[in-house]
Amino acid sequence: MHSHGGHAPADSDRPASEAKLRPLLVAFVITVVFLIVEAVGGWITGSLALLADAGHMLTDVGALGLSLLAIRLARRPATPEYSFGFHRAEVLAAAVNAAALIAISLVIYWEAARRLLSPPSVDSGPMLIVAIAGLIANAASAWVLSRGGGHRHNLNTRGAFLHVLSDLLGSLAAVVAALIMLATGWYLADPILSALIGLLILWSAWRLLRETVDVLLEATPEGIDAPAVATSLCKVAGVQDVHDLHIWTVTSGLIAMSAHIELTGARPWADVLPDLGDILRSFGIAHITLQPERQDEATADPYRGCTLDTPEGRAACAALALRQKHAPGPRG
Repeated sequence: MHSHGGHAPADSDRPASEAKLRPLLVAFVITVVFLIVEAVGGWITGSLALLADAGHMLTDVGALGLSLLAIRLARRPATPEYSFGFHRAEVLAAAVNAAALIAISLVIYWEAARRLLSPPSVDSGPMLIVAIAGLIANAASAWVLSRGGGHRHNLNTRGAFLHVLSDLLGSLAAVVAALIMLATGWYLADPILSALIGLLILWSAWRLLRETVDVLLEATPEGIDAPAVATSLCKVAGVQDVHDLHIWTVTSGLIAMSAHIELTGARPWADVLPDLGDILRSFGIAHITLQPERQDEATADPYRGCTLDTPEGRAACAALALRQKHAPGPRG
């Protein structure tokens, strides 16, 4: 924690939960191998369910590959140009992955609609064998990614895990479709169940996209009540009010916060600051920037009207920045 203009130690800016490289790498290799198996099996047997599941596995390969790249980028140190480091790489990877998922699901629905009108025959026996193999592969990948609980705390790992889990259900749907066609010869089972796979893809994509957009828009993280944070801070002795309170996610496990603290003057800032820090840590906020302000100093502060809380405050910030930009510089 630091007051306005200070710097926190480097360790305080590290995410509380970093994505681990090895589980993602193992899942990546498993997924690539069975992507090839399912694609070839779907092409040979003519099964849309297998091809749809292979398409979903293709997005998993992309997701896992992007996740691996994002981990490498996130571990690079911060620079003057990128002062927060490269932690947001995982968020960008998740956004790209979500867009790819939506595109693939639309292709699956298009093909499913075409086959519903004219269902082709499917070689159900080989399809069943390949689908069972895919089911086993996806189960193995899901197990690897779920070990250690990384899928619950890291956006990168959670996105990859959700994709693999959807693939697991997709492979199960392909197995069911093959069994139905073997038992009844009802070939509509293949496009109907492939449409269900598309629904799973859309669900995964929407959830992932919603989380990444929230992070990119710097929304208050889920599970943190900003008004409750402000109320708790105002209860600290020596604090009169809190404004310009902003809480956002830098990356998974790293929540940042900034605020202006109105002081009564009853206690020195050095005594108030630790109490504020204890409260904010209890909310899970890691990186904290606080600016102390005194009412009796308001008239002497040219930045006083600048705030992001209201349209008037934002206009004051813009006007102040413009005034400073065109102000004459110091003469030598």
